Amino acid sequence: MAKAAGAAAVRERVRAFALGLPGTVEEFPWGESVIKVNKKVFVFLGIDDGDRPRGVTLKLKDPAAHAHALTLPGAKPAGYGLGRSGWVQVPLAEPGAPPAELLCDWAEESYRLIAPKKLIAELDGGQGLSPKSRLPRGA
Repeated sequence: MAKAAGAAAVRERVRAFALGLPGTVEEFPWGESVIKVNKKVFVFLGIDDGDRPRGVTLKLKDPAAHAHALTLPGAKPAGYGLGRSGWVQVPLAEPGAPPAELLCDWAEESYRLIAPKKLIAELDGGQGLSPKSRLPRGA
């Protein structure tokens, strides 16, 4: 149960972080939680019904980040052909799963690949605070 609780907390931190980025919304196509910017998905959070393993799917174009993500236990290119475009599925309950902070960094990379330039400029110029400073404490 501890692993499941830890995976749930990491998932929630990534969700909160992603929703703190400019212009983002959460939607539930296919019954799955996704975070979008400009009507385009940049983070898949999956179905959080307790029956499926928790995971996060992100777009990583930076070669080092992409390669690192694929070395994690259980990580793999995303299905439905998305893996060919840099999308990586990362399970959260596996031993050696990445910490929330790293996943938030990757969520920001994914956001920057998808978001319009205007929102990226807002993120870069916004009040001198990084999105990480908006993470919920203690989660």
